[in-house]
Amino acid sequence: MTEAVGTGPEAYLDASQRKDLLGIARRALDRYLGEGKIPSEEGARGKLTAPGAAFVTLTKNGRLRGCIGYTEAVAPLFKVVQECAVAAATEDPRFPPVSTNELPSLRVEVSVLTPLVPIRPEEVEVGRHGLMVEQGRMRGLLLPQVPVELGWDRETFLDQTCVKAGLPPSAWRHGATLRAFTAEVFREDEKKPV
Repeated sequence: MTEAVGTGPEAYLDASQRKDLLGIARRALDRYLGEGKIPSEEGARGKLTAPGAAFVTLTKNGRLRGCIGYTEAVAPLFKVVQECAVAAATEDPRFPPVSTNELPSLRVEVSVLTPLVPIRPEEVEVGRHGLMVEQGRMRGLLLPQVPVELGWDRETFLDQTCVKAGLPPSAWRHGATLRAFTAEVFREDEKKPV
């Protein structure tokens, strides 16, 4: 069973495709952490085989445990989700790698992204837009669900995206480039405590 977040009439994927992607992410985690391999997923079809951009977020007991993604459609969506699930568990520099013992207590969330487009600060809508801020070689991104979960207003969202990029909070007022995207976000149902 899946829980959809931020999906509406413009949703790209149907409920079955969302469920399939969550299953693909879960199988990639289980197999990679257990055997060091990513499953082939030869049954993937339709929109899941089209190029896509996505992030996979792992949480444990309601707290972030890893999040990695692609902002550009560089590979078939199902492969992007597989790679991001494994990378979120093993390569997020903010956390130690996930252990196999943690797998039952992890919750998987997938965010399928639209292409990045330029946006002015006053056009940013909290809860609708995700943001990427760039200035020089510095770049940071926050998914659209982040400011909602943390109760931020637009200005705080802009400031914190700059901070994520390693820039001063006010960089968005001083020449940083802003690009926005929307995301179709869906997650596994809450796991029972293990």
